[in-house]
Amino acid sequence: MMRLGIMQPYFFPYIGYFQLINYVDQWVVFDDAQYIRHGWVNRNRILHPLKEWQYIIVPLSKHKHTDPIKDISLNPNVNWKQKILGQLTVYRKATQYNAIIKLIKEIFEIDVTSLSLLNVLIMERICQYLEIPFSYIISSQTNLNYTDISDSGDWALEISKQLGATEYVNPMQGEFLFDKNKFDRNDIKLSFLKPKFELLQYDQGINNREHEPSLSILDVLMFNDREIVRQMLKYCEVI
Repeated sequence: MMRLGIMQPYFFPYIGYFQLINYVDQWVVFDDAQYIRHGWVNRNRILHPLKEWQYIIVPLSKHKHTDPIKDISLNPNVNWKQKILGQLTVYRKATQYNAIIKLIKEIFEIDVTSLSLLNVLIMERICQYLEIPFSYIISSQTNLNYTDISDSGDWALEISKQLGATEYVNPMQGEFLFDKNKFDRNDIKLSFLKPKFELLQYDQGINNREHEPSLSILDVLMFNDREIVRQMLKYCEVI
């Protein structure tokens, strides 16, 4: 039995991404996919001191709009690391600020030029911090065959077949992409993970304002100690 998760490599993604990592047995970093501008591959959201939220962004080198994620490089001429660390001072009164800033600085000290590999490094280090397993392969570094793919929902099916998965698990919001009958014909269970957002609220500690949901995992880590976050990873249901 093997549960498989497949996702593009996102930049400091929200907690639902890590709930999925925690649930599955094997993860595929799907960097063969086309890079989509204004997506989550090189940016995410954190709190803003005055407004609801702000973006943290990794600037990229010039590339074609059709380039896959695996071919996207970081822009070496922009000091984005210091800018992000400056933006994160919005959390300086958070209980876990010092520990998480230390973790981020350790990540940023590693010299990476590939956007995909930067995001893999982030996932690795956060999973290590949370003490959860992260068994993964990078799609562009394997011999996966995509010749039989006819629509967007077939990517996951073909990868699941080739890796011998018995269950494929996807975030709930992508349910419309998949044909369950195709998975059934290949004896692969198709499941969807849905975070229980009502259980994922916590005090964000700024001016007593309402909880801002679905921010980067960094927001969760700043305000909650490791053991609480480990419990939060279980606040989901698989359908």
